[in-house]
This record gives sequence, structure tokens and C-alpha cells, in this order.
Amino acid sequence: MSFSHPSGTRGGAMPRGPVMRLVNKLATRRVRRTGGQAMGMDLLVLHTVGRKSGEERTTPVARFSAPDGGWYVVASANGAVENPAWYLNMAAHPDRVSVELDGQRFPVDAEELHGDERAAAWDLITREVPRFTKYEEKTDRLIPVVRLRRRG
Repeated sequence: MSFSHPSGTRGGAMPRGPVMRLVNKLATRRVRRTGGQAMGMDLLVLHTVGRKSGEERTTPVARFSAPDGGWYVVASANGAVENPAWYLNMAAHPDRVSVELDGQRFPVDAEELHGDERAAAWDLITREVPRFTKYEEKTDRLIPVVRLRRRG
């Protein structure tokens, strides 16, 4: 599992602060209650372990169905110059990632996609939710796409 995308040199504002925490809290509740859709996207709740704190972190993220039955998640962070914290946490502890979906929580294998595999996934993602192309235009970093597969 290779997590290798560096920060860029330009990008949009990283979504953070009390408003973002409230939005994430409400989206997480929605996923847990209804299976989760917000802003026209299907969501899942991603569980990671903080790379510095060692504490569990939960983040609602958009999910896209992968052809192999897994899901793609995108570390877009609104086209920010830096990768989102959940991506950095996942890179630090790839063996401690789990997902909440449809009332269940289960461990997943996380694999960052590269080359042609990433390009094919990115094409699928941007056809499904075109706003991701705008995030790509804001930043000069290559936005990571991660495939999640249920473990076991």
C-alpha cells in the first residue's frame, strides 16, 4: 500500500473550523441513520487513527462504487494545497482503517491508486459528481484516490 501524494503549492481553502466540525457531525449522524446521502453524494463514515494523537477519528466522506465491489474515496479537501487529515492518518496507519455503512462497521484494506488505475477511477468519479473536476482545477497536487475493500 503506497500512500505517496505530496502537498501542492497552490489550492483552495482547507475546510476546517467549528462550522466544518458541525457539518461533519450532522453528516455522520445522517449516514448512521439512513445509509447516508448528502449534497448529492453517497457517503460512508471513515474511521482512522490519528497519526500524531493515536486517537480514533471519524470522517464522513463521499463514496463511489468500485467495479470490484469496494469503494473509492477521494482526498480532495475542496482542492486545498494539502491533503486532508484522514488521508494522512490512513497513510500512517493503513492497517487500522474501518468503515461504517448500512448500519455496520467493518475493517477495510485501503490502497491508493496510481497511474492508469487512478485515471480510470477518477474518470468514473468525475462523471458521477462533476464538481470534483473543480477541486482538481484549484490545486496543483494530484488528488489522491483510495480504494477501500472490505477485509476478510
